[in-house]
Amino acid sequence: MVDRADEQASRDQKRASPARDGLALGLAVGTSGLAFGAAAVSSGLSPVQACALSLLTFTGASQFALAGAVASGGLAAGVAGAVLLGSRNTLYGLRLAGLLRVRGLTRLLAAHGVIDETTAIALAQPTPAAARTGFRATFATLYVTWNLATLVGAAGAGRLGSPQSFGLDVVGPAAFLALIWPRLRAGRTERGVALLGAVIALSATPFLPPGVPVILAAAAALAGALTAPESVPEAVAGTAQGPASGPAPGPAPGPAPGPPQGPAQGSAPQ
Repeated sequence: MVDRADEQASRDQKRASPARDGLALGLAVGTSGLAFGAAAVSSGLSPVQACALSLLTFTGASQFALAGAVASGGLAAGVAGAVLLGSRNTLYGLRLAGLLRVRGLTRLLAAHGVIDETTAIALAQPTPAAARTGFRATFATLYVTWNLATLVGAAGAGRLGSPQSFGLDVVGPAAFLALIWPRLRAGRTERGVALLGAVIALSATPFLPPGVPVILAAAAALAGALTAPESVPEAVAGTAQGPASGPAPGPAPGPAPGPPQGPAQGSAPQ
């Protein structure tokens, strides 16, 4: 009885951990919607348009890029940059499709929630069940918090002043860096990929429109995949080494086989 109670408590704790992480991350990152709401209205969008972007787009980097393009008068370039920035979510979706295992109309809803934060939480979990729990908790919390914060920021844009003065726009990148930090400490390949991606993005930012440097930086992941050493399974490694030196094993010594013995007297069926 005690063992069953301990197992149930362990399962409850495993389910609570990804849900708790998703809740905390969603609340922390969602508050940056204040900065987007204020920036969107300051750039010329109406509060309704700002809220519609958060509800239907739900990808902060693309939304900020579009608001900045509207403010500068380059709507076409802003749309292109927002699409390029959002295209990384397609790669996330390919990675999460087999993990989330959603079907039908639920797949459309799950696709709407595939962003940096939900992907990071899901991939950090030890089991598929925990990954699905973390994804749902992060998606639900972040979606609600982001949209409410957008509404507040858009409605009070005139009173908030410059959104950059609050520093809320750095909450998302800072939280994402905290999520991937354990992976950066895991080995040289991970750190090399991160460094190469940062160099590519920073070098291309002054010369290319928003979104393109981020896509180019993804080439660092490909370089890391090509240069990472492949792990060889133990069974394969044992086969590659060949048989151990020494005489080949043979049958155990014993008397030579003779003619079959007949049944003992009285043992045959009558």
